[in-house]
Amino acid sequence: MHRFLYLALAAGLLPAGPTAAQTRPVPAAAVAPATYPVTGRVTDRATGQGLPGVTVLVKGTSIGVSTQANGTYQIEVPQSAKVLVFSSIGFVPKEVKLTGQQVVDVGLSTDSKALSEVVVTGYGLQGRVSGVSIRGAAKVKRGRNTADQSYGSVSAAPYFPQPEPGAGDTYASVAENGFRSAQKEPLSTFSIDVDAASYSNVRRFLQQGQLPPPEAVRVEEMLNYFQYDYPQPAATAAEPFRVITEQAQCPWNPQHQLVQVALQARRVATDKLPPANLVFLVDVSGSMDGSDRLGLVQQGLKLLVQQLRPQDKVALVVYAGAAGTVLPPTAGSEKATILRAIDNLSAGGSTAGGAGLRLAYDVARQSFNAQGNNRVIICTDGDFNVGEQSDGAMERLIVQQRESGVFLTALGVGRGNYQDQKMELLADKGNGNYAYLDNLDEARRVLVSQFGGTLFTLAQDVKLQVEFNPARVREYRLVGYENRLLDPEDFNNDRKDAGELGSGHTVTALYEIVPVGAPATVDALKYQPAPATTPALASAELLTVKLRYKEPRGTTSRLLALPLTGVARPLADASENLRFAAAVAQFGMLLRQSEHRGTATYEATARLADGARRFDPEGYRAELVRLVRLAQGLQPAPVVGTR
Repeated sequence: MHRFLYLALAAGLLPAGPTAAQTRPVPAAAVAPATYPVTGRVTDRATGQGLPGVTVLVKGTSIGVSTQANGTYQIEVPQSAKVLVFSSIGFVPKEVKLTGQQVVDVGLSTDSKALSEVVVTGYGLQGRVSGVSIRGAAKVKRGRNTADQSYGSVSAAPYFPQPEPGAGDTYASVAENGFRSAQKEPLSTFSIDVDAASYSNVRRFLQQGQLPPPEAVRVEEMLNYFQYDYPQPAATAAEPFRVITEQAQCPWNPQHQLVQVALQARRVATDKLPPANLVFLVDVSGSMDGSDRLGLVQQGLKLLVQQLRPQDKVALVVYAGAAGTVLPPTAGSEKATILRAIDNLSAGGSTAGGAGLRLAYDVARQSFNAQGNNRVIICTDGDFNVGEQSDGAMERLIVQQRESGVFLTALGVGRGNYQDQKMELLADKGNGNYAYLDNLDEARRVLVSQFGGTLFTLAQDVKLQVEFNPARVREYRLVGYENRLLDPEDFNNDRKDAGELGSGHTVTALYEIVPVGAPATVDALKYQPAPATTPALASAELLTVKLRYKEPRGTTSRLLALPLTGVARPLADASENLRFAAAVAQFGMLLRQSEHRGTATYEATARLADGARRFDPEGYRAELVRLVRLAQGLQPAPVVGTR
């Protein structure tokens, strides 16, 4: 009883009496401001591209921010400040004297020594920016680095010193897709995937100066992290999305072809979206102690609260040693009440994840809106160690609850004990999506920029099935989507769960194709006659894309079919969408050390991506080019043999 009284008091649900600040008379005289704003942009001196994630620190203080995706920043500087320090892994730090100027643009030079010794230098940079504080974040305890590892302001990106980045994280082991014979297996069936957690997690590893483990690289999530310049569905179209197909030469194997199959969901303005019934389920257990965990969750949810409308409702449930409701369903117009509840969370205890999920679903059903969007947003490192301990038990719980019409969004945070496999399972089985928050800019992207796509479903159980014409296709390989593959009969089974498509979402899939006439990847059989195949004309159909989807609350799927004809164009003549997607896929294969990467190199990948950046509204394509260069610098030096 005392615990829940405390939680209610902390959330502002019970009066705490006036504070000294509330009763103190306000001075009549105005006080001169103690700080002034400084804005600017940080670029790579060699390319002129904006640099995201650069630390901007007031020298001698704990006041700091990090640059946005396009390299811009804004920081409140004390009047007494003398120097701003700009630092980023792989670049030479730079100091700029302050003389009262309010615009400071800086160009950073690549530090080749830092790139070759990035693990050592990277930790040094991170150590220098530790100590920047964020309101509401708890300090790291229980044997981890005890320095205050928090960070400041809504534009800041976290840097957290750690002896072995990623050590202790767990990922599902996935066997990469191989080539299939179009004669023997003409159907390729899979569920769509709009999750993008893998890319932000990969970015976290590279910015910490370490290549990610291959299991952390899911190519389809890297592909679907980015915006593409696909056309919107026609205003008169019955479907809430458009299907786009294209073929071109494969960059990592010129004898092969690359086919892009994409979906573009209709963008719905925020004010036109149905009412939201949201339950924030926040893990406040001991493993969430730290500003890259609970502190980051708090700041991210506060950004989301600013997007709420009066017709939306929000509740807050926490779980640690026990689960409890901190904030009952509250109208979106009462932002101060919601923000106060988020601000006063603190971490400690074990992890009753199962109990927290049950309570969150119960609270969501109590305020269920049949005409709206009902969703639980779980924020955790996935470290469930009390309650449903097995993935099987957790899956059964989620599957049972989703039938009520309440969907699930999973926001992952943290490192060192991060349970990626479990987080992906939660979202997949909960009819929702999964994002990994490596910094506050990513939280802004997921919860503000992609508010509709993250939280509002336009189509559910979306499945794709591609049938290849063996007269034109000898073999094919789906790039990525290994854990989204379905059996051919699943396509017509409306009881088979598949992925969800939100407002404005894009889905991109790539097939590597061995055309008839090109060398096969498998030798011909000796004891069985090869099936007779008459090569088709180039004007014949290459393949047919079939798609099934349901309305958000529907039970019967609709079917679409679209053939692809024509010949593959040279890569240089392909659309920017295909060229950039090819670069992302090639990057993922290099990081995974794929046996199918062919002639791919980091240098070729960077050039391909850099040449496909005309459409880059938020600068993330430029960021990819920089990450490819970082990965190139982190490659181990070849071992030179000795006589």
